[in-house]
Amino acid sequence: MDKSRIFITGMGAVTPLGIGVQAYTGNLLSGACGIGMLQGLEESGLPVARAAVIKDYAPRDYLPMRLVQDLEPFMQYAYISAEEAVRQSGIETRGCRTGIVMGSALSGIKVIGETGAQFAQTGRQAGPKFLTKAMGNIAAAHFSINHGITGPCMTVSTACSSGGDAVLTATMMIRAGMADAVVVMAGEAAICPTLIQSLIKTGALSRTGESRPFDINRNGFVLGEGGGALVLESGDSVRKRGASPIAEILGCANNADAYNPVSPDPGGEGAAECMRLALGAAELGPEKIDYINAHGTATVMGDIAEAKAIRAVFGDRSVPVSSTKGATGHMMGAGGITEIIACVAAIRTGTLPPDLGCTDPDPECGLSIAAETGMKQKTDIAMSNAFGFGGQNSCVIVGRV
Repeated sequence: MDKSRIFITGMGAVTPLGIGVQAYTGNLLSGACGIGMLQGLEESGLPVARAAVIKDYAPRDYLPMRLVQDLEPFMQYAYISAEEAVRQSGIETRGCRTGIVMGSALSGIKVIGETGAQFAQTGRQAGPKFLTKAMGNIAAAHFSINHGITGPCMTVSTACSSGGDAVLTATMMIRAGMADAVVVMAGEAAICPTLIQSLIKTGALSRTGESRPFDINRNGFVLGEGGGALVLESGDSVRKRGASPIAEILGCANNADAYNPVSPDPGGEGAAECMRLALGAAELGPEKIDYINAHGTATVMGDIAEAKAIRAVFGDRSVPVSSTKGATGHMMGAGGITEIIACVAAIRTGTLPPDLGCTDPDPECGLSIAAETGMKQKTDIAMSNAFGFGGQNSCVIVGRV
């Protein structure tokens, strides 16, 4: 097996559609929606009442009490996902030949906001664990400590492309010979008044609480939370272990719009170039892509810009496109990984994830949207896009093994 090839040998997920990859993908492909009423903000006066949160979640079911106390929810979601991925992979993590890459867009924004509010209201000072609960890299640090991983350990924060860029970083580590396997983990739990206030003012957040990617009536995204993880291994490592890979990472890319801190390039040039770079890395032509899991946040400008980018790369070819954010909400940095898992599910099951909420596709987008209930289609190669504030673009291509 070519040592330059990189395979997915384990996956893990904590999502609004279910905890565990089987629950997540099963509910996703069946058309379930994880968006519901948001509890705990009834007296905030904020004009948002719906979000996609993790349901029926009891941390002690998955973590020892010490970690429940030490890890903020965004860290817990990443950690639990990584545990599932490692179990499925069966890799021996201990030693310097395994690495970790953590991805998170907003890290500890929730605990930072809550701690500041407590001090302002009651004078209660921050506790000794505040810093390690707020920092984005501490989830990876705990995973490293508890699994004896002494290889490269990095944290990526590139807005909503953090998960996809974490995968790219891991592939670079493996190809550079820094590690034989890398645990890629991502987590987000940022649904709080501070973030909601800011997003409302940018006009990016849906006031109706409906996520309708690429629909003519879309009005912004719905916040989501969760975690995702992949174990990536070199071809040599897979061969030596006799492992059974789930899918192959064929190509990845990252670039920047160099346009605006918040708005995407309206022409989609940067996103289009990112897709071309990923295709080049995979040594594939656009005609080889069977399905695109779009970033598709359901913002008016963002969906049109991404649609222009897709049409620029794929031309008149009607490649099926869907966004899973109508089902999961916008999981920020974690979405980049859970959406790659959705692509792997499409390859393995022959069912494309539905574009939930898109009942009246916007003709200005001009895409071939997978039906709201999903569609059956043999899929060998799929592309996952993840774009973020700052003009961050990420694209990952996965293939059948």
